Amino acid sequence: LRCRIDEEVTHKAWLNRSNILFTGTDKWSLDKRVTLANSNNSDFSIHIDEVQVTDEGPYTCSFQANNKPRIAHVYLIVQVPARIVNISKNVSVNEGENVNLYCLAVGRPEPTSHITSPNGAEDESDGEFLDITEIKRQQAEDYECITNNGVASPDQRKVKVTVNYPPLITDMKNMPAHLGKTAILRCEAMAVPPASFEWYKDDHRPVESDNTLRIKNEKTRSLLLFTNVTEKHFGNYTCFASNRLGASNASMLLFRKLSQSACTQLDTVCACVRGRAATET
Repeated sequence: LRCRIDEEVTHKAWLNRSNILFTGTDKWSLDKRVTLANSNNSDFSIHIDEVQVTDEGPYTCSFQANNKPRIAHVYLIVQVPARIVNISKNVSVNEGENVNLYCLAVGRPEPTSHITSPNGAEDESDGEFLDITEIKRQQAEDYECITNNGVASPDQRKVKVTVNYPPLITDMKNMPAHLGKTAILRCEAMAVPPASFEWYKDDHRPVESDNTLRIKNEKTRSLLLFTNVTEKHFGNYTCFASNRLGASNASMLLFRKLSQSACTQLDTVCACVRGRAATET
């Protein structure tokens, strides 16, 4: 805090409200953070280290020049960078439920805050609170709170929103296979939490691993790995995916793939049948 003087001074002092800090070069304040920066005929200044909010307020430079009192008033405004002090914990909800997020911040001047999602502006708040009605699985995101008051860089923190939903099987298709060769049946299912998988054959017998067949379960899919296809493997397979919210199932066919020669013979028979039908007509 600086007090400029352009007259011959006989007495001078710094005060904070009614508390005397310095009289001339004599320090009256017990605060070690307050020191005398300059004391000469043109500049009478004090320095405050590690300024705190409690230091804010009116300061008075009082001096006597030419036997007349002079007073200069300075009001110290203390700014504090915006800081997030309370934010929603990571939350896990079922699809269709409502979600309420909050992010509380402090600072001087009063900071502005908003919560946003990488998903877009439709999931952005105008302030410290964000309400999402009937949340959808696509809205499962790391929501970010940003607060700023222009004093320093914005403060940012994230809250993770997990949306739980029942399994939905997304990839299943019939698969041709050669006798004695390898084959794979795939069952893809999207679910949160991840689905558990079970396989059943056409007579509803649970499929179990053996020396010719192995079940491999991964995070979002299950595989039936046939290492040596035999006649007993051909048929209809049902994949059953479930979690605590529900279940989904779908069927696929593992069928015998004809050799090229068999296909040629079959084409010849078909052509012959078509020709005979045309002649009879």
